[in-house]
Amino acid sequence: MTTRRTFLLSSAAATLGTTLLPSLVFPMETKRNLGVQLYTFRKEMGEDPMGTLKKIASIGIKEIESAGSQKGYYYGLKPTEMKSACEALGMKLVSGHVQLDSNWEQTMEDAVASGQEYLVCSSMPSRGQNSDNYKKVAHRFNEAGEACKKLGLRFGYHNHDFEFESDKGEVLYDILLQETDQDLVHMELDLGWVIAAGKAPLDYFSRFPGRFPLWHLKDMNLDKKESTEFGLGGLDIPAMMSHQEEAGVKHIFIEQEEYAHSPLESMKHNMAYMQKI
Repeated sequence: MTTRRTFLLSSAAATLGTTLLPSLVFPMETKRNLGVQLYTFRKEMGEDPMGTLKKIASIGIKEIESAGSQKGYYYGLKPTEMKSACEALGMKLVSGHVQLDSNWEQTMEDAVASGQEYLVCSSMPSRGQNSDNYKKVAHRFNEAGEACKKLGLRFGYHNHDFEFESDKGEVLYDILLQETDQDLVHMELDLGWVIAAGKAPLDYFSRFPGRFPLWHLKDMNLDKKESTEFGLGGLDIPAMMSHQEEAGVKHIFIEQEEYAHSPLESMKHNMAYMQKI
């Protein structure tokens, strides 16, 4: 049975055919290449990192953000091998999701070897959905940012939805923004999780201009609180793209965690959608 969802995906794939997409740019003040968060291809990267990177490059992706896996942050490759593999395919490893843990020094050293610019903490390093814990975490983030800066790296934090809970009348994510040094802690705003939490990305762009150099561009099925293909969820993507300058975004990574068919087909749909708008 053909549904609206499968029809849209099929139409996007047909539009792409077997040709390679060019580097995507937008007719706005800020033009940039689109990237992908490799968690989108987590299974494929774990099984065949080189082959998967080739498929990613073939649909026009130019920037890569890695993620943790059972084989480490570089999917069993050495940091230098990951760098070379991306460069050989016309892509650049820009960022990586990591943990702020006891291996932090080695994580930074590996990041330098990989040539990436950003190390992004992908989850809260300590538990406690309260303002006191978030202030402690903010202090720890500032220290991590200092350490990264000394090595020529940039430290960041990636949100989910739980950071937008409140304690004592304060939104916890706002505490992170207020208590961290914007020159040391570079926020990666996951736009899908923001709207899933009932908040508005444009509100954050307005109240904290320039604080979000990294984005996860993720459409979200708000009923299921699951990511979905572009144009099928609740994120107003054209509105987001028209506020790039206010947000201060420098790198946009598409991330999708659930798919109608496969990661590659969903990413083809997403790239075709972005080309159309």
